[in-house]
Amino acid sequence: MAGAGARIVLVAAIASGQGKTTLTAALARRFSRDGQRVRVLKCGPDFIDPMLLERASGAPVHTLDLWMVGLEQCRQRLAAAAREADIVLVEGVMGLYDGDPSAADLAREFDIPVLAVIDASAMAQTAGAVVLGLRDYGPVRVAGVAANRVAGAAHAGMVASSLRDIPLLATLPKQQRHLPERHLGLVTPDEVDGIDAILDELADALQLTDAAWDALPRQLPASPLPVDPIPPLLAGKTVAVARDAAFCFLYPANLDVLRELGAELRFFSPLGDQPVPADADAVYLPGGYPELHGASLSQAQRWQASIRAAHAAGKPILAECGGMMAVSDAIIDKDGGEWPMAGLLPAKAWMQERLGGLGSQAMPTGAGQLRGHTFHYSRLETRVEPAAHALKHPSGAPGEALYRIGSLTATYFHAFYASNPQAAACLLKGDGP
Repeated sequence: MAGAGARIVLVAAIASGQGKTTLTAALARRFSRDGQRVRVLKCGPDFIDPMLLERASGAPVHTLDLWMVGLEQCRQRLAAAAREADIVLVEGVMGLYDGDPSAADLAREFDIPVLAVIDASAMAQTAGAVVLGLRDYGPVRVAGVAANRVAGAAHAGMVASSLRDIPLLATLPKQQRHLPERHLGLVTPDEVDGIDAILDELADALQLTDAAWDALPRQLPASPLPVDPIPPLLAGKTVAVARDAAFCFLYPANLDVLRELGAELRFFSPLGDQPVPADADAVYLPGGYPELHGASLSQAQRWQASIRAAHAAGKPILAECGGMMAVSDAIIDKDGGEWPMAGLLPAKAWMQERLGGLGSQAMPTGAGQLRGHTFHYSRLETRVEPAAHALKHPSGAPGEALYRIGSLTATYFHAFYASNPQAAACLLKGDGP
């Protein structure tokens, strides 16, 4: 019964590419179709996997990260999910022990058993060695194994026999249709024709050991400590938020924080050539994939004119990553095509094959440190001197630059507002870093 706790597992693997997201999505769709209440959480900074997992589960997917989100907020999210659901799936990030903090750190902090995903396509009995190593290295508590890309029942039997005292909870055969990917990870769900059919196919193909799942104990994490209410620093303010296929990298928690700060949110689509709402007091341009929509954005004259007018009027504009690219002079795509943008920031954004930035960072502000991350495959060429730099975690070395041009604040850094709501309010009020 929801409210008495949930069966909770952290879906992890030895590395990226093993099928964590595919297995998590298949499990979420399967359990929800069977009438169970499912909540999915994502370990580590990510925008795209949560979109897919929300589609699979039918519920918003929030982030758990001991550094960026913080211990108590992670506890709150996990406890809320366990009260609301029968099954809570926490998708890990990279390999189980990768990063600082890692998915294993999260599992140990909240005593979450690990569902170890293995790509079994090129192994059989060696699966046991892999899983026992994952368990004992930390150690972590292992709930069981999900074997991906299994060739058939005999293959699954060989995997199961190698696991000793660890149950094989699920198997998924080699998939005829894959979840498509691009440079930042999975393609967003709205871009994939028949995405729900693919999710249903994955759920249908999933083989579950029902008795082993039913044997998993229900957990209800300890109640979190009381949290001070967020002061209404944006009360009476209207914040225009760009949201469409080009500007889709939005943490649900960021929108929650803006509302708790007292702001009224107005969504609009630059890609649809919608202007900034005239009554907006501030504008938030999140990241996304503007480089995939260069032609449309370059011809979106109403949108470009409206953001220039907002800037000329001194309205605070916060542009993150793709948002910053869209207010630069131009985006240069990988084929060398140059697409004129809004031109608030004297700069050009060049797409490239290699990673331009990756990892957890924190931006210093007058209201304290605002935590977040960076992940991009472009570089910015500009003569504008940065007003500040984020700091890389955990080294403290200089990270992403933050630029100020009049009322514009622009950076590759993706802020997680719940880490410091007061600092987020300062940026959207136009206060300096």
